[in-house]
Amino acid sequence: MSGDPSVRVYLGIGSNIGEREMHLRESVQRINALECITVVEVSSVYETEPWGFTGQGPFLNCVVCLETDTTPEVLFNNVKRIEKDMGRTEAKRNHPRIIDIDILLFGSLEIHTPELSIPHPSMLQRRFVLVPLAELAPTLRHPHCGDSITSLLAVCPDKGQIRKTDIQLA
Repeated sequence: MSGDPSVRVYLGIGSNIGEREMHLRESVQRINALECITVVEVSSVYETEPWGFTGQGPFLNCVVCLETDTTPEVLFNNVKRIEKDMGRTEAKRNHPRIIDIDILLFGSLEIHTPELSIPHPSMLQRRFVLVPLAELAPTLRHPHCGDSITSLLAVCPDKGQIRKTDIQLA
């Protein structure tokens, strides 16, 4: 895909272990340092209740908008390497983590492989994803259902607490 026009990509980032703000900041810096990646915008940082497994501390979450001319698979491998390099270890689904980086949307692509699903399969059920995504791209259309992010947020079944913080990452 190198040499092709850039595509707009949205990543969801979260942390609920240790220095959460530092982990978010470092992950954004590492993403921006990747070859063929330009971070365009970073949402506000939100403190959110844990989702799924509730026996853990609150998360800090944000969404990063970037442009790239790389492939989804290359980006996926790069963000997984960033997670590992930052100290993320394998844990049960929705359990505490130093850093979690998910590809939410990759232009209008829809990809479903054993390793990678885009759009992110759970994003429509998670306010901690939709709130910061709507902040950056309220009129963006979900590639599968065609609805705007704002309208998807309005019908999101997740009623978990989400609080905008004063933390600035960009």
